[in-house]
Amino acid sequence: MPSKRKSYSADYKLQVVKYAAENGNRAAERKFGVTEKLVRDWRKAEVSLTAMKKTKKANRGLKARWPQLEERVRTWVLEQRAAGRGLSTVQLRLHAQVVAKEMNINYFAGGPSWCYRFMQRNRLSIRPRTTMSQKLPADFQAKVDSFREFVEKHVTGHNVTPDHIINMDEVPLTFDIPMGRSVAEKGLKSVSIVTTGNEKSHFTVVLACCGSKLPPMVIFKRKTMPKMLPSP
Repeated sequence: MPSKRKSYSADYKLQVVKYAAENGNRAAERKFGVTEKLVRDWRKAEVSLTAMKKTKKANRGLKARWPQLEERVRTWVLEQRAAGRGLSTVQLRLHAQVVAKEMNINYFAGGPSWCYRFMQRNRLSIRPRTTMSQKLPADFQAKVDSFREFVEKHVTGHNVTPDHIINMDEVPLTFDIPMGRSVAEKGLKSVSIVTTGNEKSHFTVVLACCGSKLPPMVIFKRKTMPKMLPSP
């Protein structure tokens, strides 16, 4: 019955490499119980082993099948991010398929699995758009309690029944909703995304229900028409 193959961490391999460099490959073989061929292979891969995480045991999946294609796609991603444009994984995959067609690569699918490995190989990840958060006021809970007391007092005083109550909410919306996430390099502290400039132009949608949903009402910002001058 064949023996089970063992796997070794990058830190362990570097220990073997260091010992072999000082005492020879055969000595490292006897001390660590590995074959001389492994010692030679690890010594050749010392640079990549040093760059690896100490607990990692292999670099599987890091070698690109189409390195030139991936280099072009990576350059395109960095150009999009430098311009502040939002970028999704779907857009990335579609662009990769276009590049593959230009390079006459017939067997490139550009599926989600390839996209995931591509992002790993090139230190890319899905990053949320960085914004400034708004803090609640210090007397927030006191204002909520006061409003509840006010509503209960008037409901009781005017004999308001559940049939008279309409749940209503106003929702502000913008004419442009920029992407909140984008493919970008790992480690970036700022992830900006350019927009059309209308993300601050708002209109209001009023939603209400009274036993059943009522038709929504849309409110746009009022524009005052200039007054007509009296005719002479």
